[in-house]
Amino acid sequence: MRQQRGVGRGGGRRDPGLLTRVVDKVFRFVRLAEFEILFVLFFFIAFILFKDLMSRPDYNQIFVKKPDQDDRWP
Repeated sequence: MRQQRGVGRGGGRRDPGLLTRVVDKVFRFVRLAEFEILFVLFFFIAFILFKDLMSRPDYNQIFVKKPDQDDRWP
């Protein structure tokens, strides 16, 4: 009969490899800091969208006073 991996060689679990430990630590960190990551990501996306919107000339004219219109404000 064929033996399964890890069984019969010391009788315990094998130690996980370096890549497995690194990935586990990264996932543990993401679970711990999930809210903060999403919070920063939200503001980053909002900034990119606002910057893109304000860079268009037709939307940018909202903030520029037009001299040929009657202005109600003093």
